[in-house]
Amino acid sequence: MHGILEDFHSVPAILFSLGGFSGNHFHDFSDLVIPLYTTSKHFDGEVQFLVTDNRPWWITKFKGILRKLSRYDIVSLDREQKSHCYPSIIIGLKYHKELGIDQSKSQDQLSMKDFRQFLRSTYSLKRRNAITIGDDMGKKPRLLIITRRKSRTFTNMGKITRMAASLGYNVVTAEPNISTSLWSVAQTVNSCDVLIGIHGAGLTNMLFLPDNAILIQIVPLGSIDGLARGYFGEPAVEMNLRYLEYKIKTKESSLSSKYHLDHVIITDPLSVHKQGWDAVRSTYLDKQNVKLDVRRFRTALLKALELLHQLSMYT
Repeated sequence: MHGILEDFHSVPAILFSLGGFSGNHFHDFSDLVIPLYTTSKHFDGEVQFLVTDNRPWWITKFKGILRKLSRYDIVSLDREQKSHCYPSIIIGLKYHKELGIDQSKSQDQLSMKDFRQFLRSTYSLKRRNAITIGDDMGKKPRLLIITRRKSRTFTNMGKITRMAASLGYNVVTAEPNISTSLWSVAQTVNSCDVLIGIHGAGLTNMLFLPDNAILIQIVPLGSIDGLARGYFGEPAVEMNLRYLEYKIKTKESSLSSKYHLDHVIITDPLSVHKQGWDAVRSTYLDKQNVKLDVRRFRTALLKALELLHQLSMYT
């Protein structure tokens, strides 16, 4: 009878699962990456990660971050035959809140500012601060519009980009997905001063914006204002970003052409909320697109320009 093979390790370990909502960009960071950072940072790389419910593509996508936090190969326990012995092990990650860190709960008094500096170092991001209009030799502020393909899409992108350009923005667009290189996304976002997008996981990329940049979140119909602010508005402020919110009117929603204006889906979203999250998601997130009123939205872009003019007050 063969004895059980054992590996003895001199460093501690952290055991966590890659199951759950991994693959959703928001949850990748909120539920896994940020908690892994707060749980492991104080080991200064002298720790080994053990994973269950392994998803090799996830490890590949976040390999830059994982290598910064641990100097050791990741061990997948799903089919591991050997026994691994460690001087100590932490089971599970230290989660604080949605896309954020509670500094009072952090062993090293870490904050989201520390995490964003960690990301800048990991991805060699060049810009620490957003542009200061008036001080940057006539440079145009760079505006990134996060687009989506299946739901919550902008149906008049041409008009939006032309209007933004007429105000003096250098407009770029991006449609990141699960297979998009995180390095590429980080570089693109960091090059921008304003990020715009309809409520959704793509806004998580605000993590890579320079300090004092501006997030403009487009909030669709459905009484999801609280959700939108909790997921992105409040975290943005803790990241040293400025946050603007644009709540669409009924006429800007594709639901206005699908339902009569006196339909409960239009007039009483809270009645849909009472049916549970699945109903809310199906109705207001999965089946709604946005046609921005560019004249109305112009005000939000002018406000962003005003904030960029005032940047020196925040630095």
